[in-house]
Amino acid sequence: MGRGKADGKPRKRLVTTVLLLAIVGALFYLYSRKNGSSSIEHGSKSVKFGDDSAIPKTIPVCDDRLSELIPCLDRNFIYQTRLKLDLTLMEHYERHCPMPERRYNCLIPPPPGYKIPIKWPKSRDQVWRANIPHTHLATEKSDQRWMVVKGEKIGFPGGGTHFHYGAGKYIASIANMLNFPNNVINNEGRLRNVFDVGCGVASFGGYLLSSDVIAMSLAPNDVHENQIQFALERGIPAYLGVLGTLRLPYPSRSFELAHCSRCRIDWLQRDGILLLELDRILRPGGYFAYSSPEAYAQDEEDQRIWKEMSALVGRMCWKIASKRNQTVIWVKPLTNDCYLKREPDTRPPLCSPNDDPDAVWGVKMKACISRYSDQMHRAKGAGLAPWPARLTTPPPRLADFNYSTEMFEKDTEYWQQEVTNYWKMLGNKIKPDTIRNVMDMKANLGSFAAALKDKDVWVMNVVPENGANTLKIIYDRGLLGTVHNWCEAFSTYPRTYDLLHAWTIFSDIIEKECSPEDLLIEMDRILRPKGFIIVHDKRSVVLSIKKFLPALHWVAVVTSNVEQDSNQGKDDAVLIIQKKMWLTSESIRISE
Repeated sequence: MGRGKADGKPRKRLVTTVLLLAIVGALFYLYSRKNGSSSIEHGSKSVKFGDDSAIPKTIPVCDDRLSELIPCLDRNFIYQTRLKLDLTLMEHYERHCPMPERRYNCLIPPPPGYKIPIKWPKSRDQVWRANIPHTHLATEKSDQRWMVVKGEKIGFPGGGTHFHYGAGKYIASIANMLNFPNNVINNEGRLRNVFDVGCGVASFGGYLLSSDVIAMSLAPNDVHENQIQFALERGIPAYLGVLGTLRLPYPSRSFELAHCSRCRIDWLQRDGILLLELDRILRPGGYFAYSSPEAYAQDEEDQRIWKEMSALVGRMCWKIASKRNQTVIWVKPLTNDCYLKREPDTRPPLCSPNDDPDAVWGVKMKACISRYSDQMHRAKGAGLAPWPARLTTPPPRLADFNYSTEMFEKDTEYWQQEVTNYWKMLGNKIKPDTIRNVMDMKANLGSFAAALKDKDVWVMNVVPENGANTLKIIYDRGLLGTVHNWCEAFSTYPRTYDLLHAWTIFSDIIEKECSPEDLLIEMDRILRPKGFIIVHDKRSVVLSIKKFLPALHWVAVVTSNVEQDSNQGKDDAVLIIQKKMWLTSESIRISE
C-alpha cells in the first residue's frame, strides 16, 4: 500500500508540470504573435512575380536569433539535415544550400542596438561593438593585437599572429625581402592583386590598400567567430570560403601574391592538392609568402614538414625568392619550360590539356599543375600593364572571348556614362563617404567597377556561373570578384554591403525559373540599413519590383524610364532604392 501511494505523487507532479509547460508555451506563442515577433518557420508560401493580387503587404521578420544567418553556410542546417561530410577535408565549411522548402522567407533583423557603420577610412581601425557583438577574439588573440574592446567600439591595432607589431611594418618587410623599390609592396604597380588565406580580421588586406594593392581576404565561418564579418564591417574586401574539396571561386592566374600567416593549413595533405590550388590562381612569376613555424622552427616535426614541403614545391617548379626570420617567399616560374623538363611520372603531374583551369563553380580541386596558356608561355608572364593603367588597358585574355579592343573600350565608356547618370540620380542622397562596400551582381567585364575608380569604394564583381566566364578579365584589370549562382544565397554575412548594382539580374533569374522574390529577400539580407540598390532591368521587371517595396521596408529614391510607353523603343528602366533603418521590438527593448 505504501509503495502504491508513493508512486501516485510523482505521477501527479508530472501531469501538473506538463500542464504548466503547455500554458507557458501557449502564452509565449501568443505574446510573440502580438508583438510581431519573428518566425523561424521554413518554406513560407512564395508569390508569383508580377501577380498584383499575390504581392504581400508584409514579409515576416525572422527570429532575432537569425540576425547573422548565412543560408548556405548555416551549421544548424548541416546538423538538422545530418549531411554526411568529411570534417578532415573541411567540407562542413563549404557551401550547403537549403532546398526552397527549407529557406527562411523572412527579413533578417539587425542585432539589438545596431548603428549605422562607422565611415571609411576610420572604419579600418574601429567598428561599433553592437553591430558585431562578439568579443571572443579580443581575449583569445590579445597577445597578437588582432582587436581590442574599447567601450562601445571594437578597435583593430593592425596586429596578427605573425605580425604583432602591425601589418604595416610586416608588409614593408615582405617588400624589402623581394627587393621592391622603396620597400613598397606594389612594386611600381606590377603587384596589384593579393590572395590572403586564413586572413583573420583582414588587417593584412586593410593595410595593403594604402599601397594601391587590393586583397581578397578569405576565411571560413569557423571557431574564430565572425572574422569575415569584422573585415567587411571595417570596409575591407573579404569573402567567406575555405580550402576544402572544391576549387576556389576565382579563375586561374588571378593574383600576383598569395599570403598565409600562421593559417594552420596542412599543405601536404592529399598529394599537395591545396598548394596546387594556390598554384592555379597565381600568375606567372607570382609569389607565395608563408609565415609559419615550419619556415624557422627547429623541432623535429616542423623540420619534417619543412623538408617535405620544400620537396613538393621544388617538383612544382617553385623556387625560394627570399627567406628571413619567420617568413619564406616562393616564386612561380614565368613559363612552362620547367614543367616540361621534369622527369617522366614526376608528381604532381600536369593537368590534362582538356582541363579548364577557369572552371570553378562546383568543380572539385585537382592534384595537378595547371600549365600556362600558349600566350602566357610566349609572353613569359601575364602581359598586364602596371596599375593604374591596368584598369583601362585591354588585357591579353580578351582574345579568349574573341572580344576586340574596340568592344572593351566601348564597354568601359558605356559604364562610365551609366555611373555618371546613377550618381546624378542619387543627388544629395549620398556624400563622398556614404558608400564603401559595393557589389556588382552581374559584372560582365568589370566596367561598372572601373567607372568608380575615383570614389573611395571597393567592388565585389560577381559573374553568374552560367554565362561567359569573364571573371578573369576583371582580375586582369586589377579588380576583385567571384562566381555565383543567384538562385542561391551569397557567401556573406547580413548587412555587409552599402550598394548593390542589379543590372538585368532579375530577368536572368526569371529566365532560369528561380524565384525573384527569394532574390529580393536575399538582397535585403546582404544590404546594410540605409544602403542603396540600383535596379537596371526591363521596364516590366522594374514595375514588379517597385510593388514589393513596402513589404521589404524599402523606399524608391528615384526612377528613370519606368512610366514610359514600351513602344518608344527603349525597354530598360532604372529604379534606385534605399533600405530603411528598422529594429524589431526586442532590439528596441534591449537597446533602450
